[in-house]
Amino acid sequence: MTHDLQANKQHAIEFYQMAYLGNPVDAVKKYVGAQYIQHNPAVGDGKQEFIDYFTEMARDYPDKSIEFVRAIAEGDLVALHSHQTWPDNDQYITMDFFRFDDQGKIVEHWDSIQQIPNVSKNSNTMY
Repeated sequence: MTHDLQANKQHAIEFYQMAYLGNPVDAVKKYVGAQYIQHNPAVGDGKQEFIDYFTEMARDYPDKSIEFVRAIAEGDLVALHSHQTWPDNDQYITMDFFRFDDQGKIVEHWDSIQQIPNVSKNSNTMY
């Protein structure tokens, strides 16, 4: 199967943004396939566990924001590089990887999260 790389990138961004900003139920309905495999150890496996995690996060941290810096797609995978700002100006760089099924739905997720330090030994940004 040939994946629509542009559509998959856009759908990964829309899915993440929708869930992150407080609407995980609709994000799952619109963008997730028959299964959802989660590799983040802080989130349970499956669709309902994803919904529960993002519902709680939206309730507890309503003022967080996210900026998508770049999206890269290859085969059935999409990688998102984002900048998150949380309360008290805590800032994080995240890298999320999504696997898409043959119907263009998200079925698997991995991520890596790193807080932006106050001091860096170089002048390069983390994105």
